[in-house]
Order: sequence, then C-alpha cells, then structure tokens
Amino acid sequence: MRAVRLWIKKEGRAKYISHLDMNRCFTRAVRRAGLNLWYTEGFNPHPYLNFLTPLSLGQESDGEPLDIRMEDDTSDDEIRTRLNASLPEGVSVARVQDAVRKPAEIAFASYTVRIELDDAAQAEAFCDRARALLDSGELTAEKPGKQGHRKVMKQVRLCEKIRDIQVAADGACVVLQAVLHAGNDMLNPALLADALQKNIGTDGLVRIRRHAFFCADMTPFE
Repeated sequence: MRAVRLWIKKEGRAKYISHLDMNRCFTRAVRRAGLNLWYTEGFNPHPYLNFLTPLSLGQESDGEPLDIRMEDDTSDDEIRTRLNASLPEGVSVARVQDAVRKPAEIAFASYTVRIELDDAAQAEAFCDRARALLDSGELTAEKPGKQGHRKVMKQVRLCEKIRDIQVAADGACVVLQAVLHAGNDMLNPALLADALQKNIGTDGLVRIRRHAFFCADMTPFE
C-alpha cells in the first residue's frame, strides 16, 4: 500500500461545492477512474479519502491536499490523468506525489483576498484604514465556539493569527496578500475581511483564493 497526496485545484463555480459534496465527488471519481484504492474496513467499506484542510465554501484554491492510499503501483501521472477525466468542471488534480509530511505539520496558509469597492478613491482610503487597524494589533472578531457543552460567541484577536500581510489597492479593488495560521489554529480569511469591512464601514464583494501551505519554519508543506 502506498500513501499518495493529491493537490486539488478548485475554481469557478466549483467553489460553491461544499466539503461534504467534495467527498462524494471524489468517491465517485475514483470509482469511475478505476483506481485501485485501499478501502476502509467495517460494515460500510469506502475508499480512503482524507482532505487535510477543508476549504471554506465560496473560496477558490490552487491546491488542496487530499491523501489517498493506493493498493498497486499506478504511476502519479496515470492517477492524475484518470482522475481529471472523471472530475466535474472547476475541479482538477494539479499534481500527485508521495505524502512527505504529516498533516499535523501544517502551520500556515497563503491567500489572496480581493475586496471589490465602488471606486479607486474608496479602495485607497480602505487600505490606509486597514493598515492602521492591522498595525494596532487590536483587530478582533467574534466567531461561534463552545464553553463546556454550551455554544457561545468567542472573541478572536485576529492579528495574533496573521504571520504576514500586505495591503494594496488595484483600481477599485483592495488586495490582501496574507499568510495566516492554518491547521487547528486557523484563521479563515473571510473572517478577517469581514472584520476589516465592519470596522471601516464598507460592504464590498469579497473573493478569496488559497495558494499554498507551510510548516512552522515556513518551509513548503509537501
């Protein structure tokens, strides 16, 4: 049995496919592709598919890690070719490799966040305000959490979960290039964009794309 890591590209209308439906999509795709995957044991055997960092609904990605286990020696190129012929529009396998690092080693992820505003002047003003908020270290947001068995709203100090961020205007669009905490301590970039807009008083359309993952020492996660 060989542990294989797929890197899944998700874009266009496919960004509205939920994580649960992505699991179903790949379960069907591996069957159509005729891949000899290892199946779980028990009353309901199914192909082993492990999405390491589920992507939030409405976000695009250049490569989401998905681990599978092959029962034969099918080549990486053959796995990629067969799966891409079986996947829907907007979902594709960008690359295939042996699983090198353990999932727990994921520490950071890089993103591009685009906030579309009314005009260039508003975008420039937004950038000035956003930089001030981020430099202050006081930017916060509320997110659902648990306290014992009770569901509560918890306040999150967003700046503590940002490793690096650049803010710039591109015409009427604000562009955030950010490296954020991932894994168990992840910061959803949608929460960051929402907090900035609430503090600044705008309501622009937000587009998010995830690019890559890194370990704690900022070496690429492979």
